[in-house]
Amino acid sequence: MALADEFSKYRSPLVSRYASKEMAFNFSDRKKFSTWRKLWIYLAQAEKALGLPITDAQIAEMETHAEDIDFSMAADEERKLRHDVMAHVHTFAHYCPTAAPIIHLGATSCYVGDNTDLIMLRDGFDILLPKLARVLDRLANFAEKYADLPTLGFTHYQPAQLTTVGKRASLWLQDLCMDMRNLERARDDLRFRGVKGTTGTQASFLQLFQGDHDKVEELDRMVTEKAGFKKAYLVTGQTYSRKVDIDCLSSLASLGSTVHKICTDIRLLANLKEIEEPFEKEQIGSSAMPYKRNPMRAERCCSLARHLVALMADPLQTAAVQWLERTLDDSANRWTSMHILISLPESFLTADIILSTLQNITEGLVVYPKVIERHIRHELPFMATENIIMAMVKAGGNRQDCHEKIRVLSQEAAAVVKQEGGDNDLLARVKRDPYFTPILGQLDDLLDPTTFIGRAPQQVSRFLSEEVHPLLEPYKAKLNVKIDLEL
Repeated sequence: MALADEFSKYRSPLVSRYASKEMAFNFSDRKKFSTWRKLWIYLAQAEKALGLPITDAQIAEMETHAEDIDFSMAADEERKLRHDVMAHVHTFAHYCPTAAPIIHLGATSCYVGDNTDLIMLRDGFDILLPKLARVLDRLANFAEKYADLPTLGFTHYQPAQLTTVGKRASLWLQDLCMDMRNLERARDDLRFRGVKGTTGTQASFLQLFQGDHDKVEELDRMVTEKAGFKKAYLVTGQTYSRKVDIDCLSSLASLGSTVHKICTDIRLLANLKEIEEPFEKEQIGSSAMPYKRNPMRAERCCSLARHLVALMADPLQTAAVQWLERTLDDSANRWTSMHILISLPESFLTADIILSTLQNITEGLVVYPKVIERHIRHELPFMATENIIMAMVKAGGNRQDCHEKIRVLSQEAAAVVKQEGGDNDLLARVKRDPYFTPILGQLDDLLDPTTFIGRAPQQVSRFLSEEVHPLLEPYKAKLNVKIDLEL
């Protein structure tokens, strides 16, 4: 019956279908409320160390029951008290009767609420960064492998000067490197809210310590250190500034933009049959068209990336409407009535899914060099016209006469391609025209695709060496994790 009930209510597919276990747990009730209890323990330990009448027995009792969360009792308490933090204070106190008088001593709700948010944000980044590093690593290997393989470049999605498959991948890598630095900066910029009181003035703690400012500052420092942060915000209102949420989610939204561009490129190239994402042996592309190999992973990344970008609106609006020391305008889009986060966890969960999927894609990208070569042959004669003109001039020809000859032959060849659906026969027309006899022996060299890619291979090599590999160095121990998508 319980299982049937589970399928009778809405479940977010971010958690039920896609998200990793570690990211789902990071924003779970279990993680949140156990962190509240740890924060109450840190506070009691620091207050005791600084002279308040708190006993070792009280702290030991709290530590013993830190994970014994009676969620049913907490829900009953909240229905009665209409206050989630006090509901959990009472629930914790029920199992810690000796410690009950000193649980949450001097603190406000945001001591546990906001500090827990900051811990979850920090831990969320620590989950995402190695995953992003693995995507960078896989794409770097791909770029290196195909650094020399010529391919048509596209501007306005029209054939343009040649590039290489690896050079195109390095453009994706460059954006991801920016995202890596953005995520690292957002994580490293996070501070702890610390021990600040109801409006951020620390008045309650100053009273507890009988006006001893040094002890209040030391209390803040000790609790911050116990929570694993190097610094706390020196000033806060009731909450930490909601600008912090903007900084965190903007880095994730920017990542979403990058992934959308990369996966759109893959989808376009799949249509050309030049590159494909992995396709499982028994995978079905279409229920009606058995031959199809839809780029469903790239499509998933694009759809989730749009959601990730759209979530950026919430923290912007929330920060804008925080009156004076604080309002609860964040209670619906940032929190639910149980203070379970919405926009923050959804952003991290979505980014987590995107990176896992993108790693799977980049580990199995398939390149079809013969298809790429055919497309080059189709377009290269047009691109080589300038080289042909220069060769004729070097052989004694007149640049203007040669230009006119090439213009006429190019238009004739274009008409065959566009109006008759034929192949590009410009090269054959050039060979048949006696005017070009002086350079017939050079045509193969003039049409060698490798002469049209400029310094693309050298650019890839230098970029990987100077920018990508140093960025991956801190994550070397975590790069060998492989992703097998269940769906």
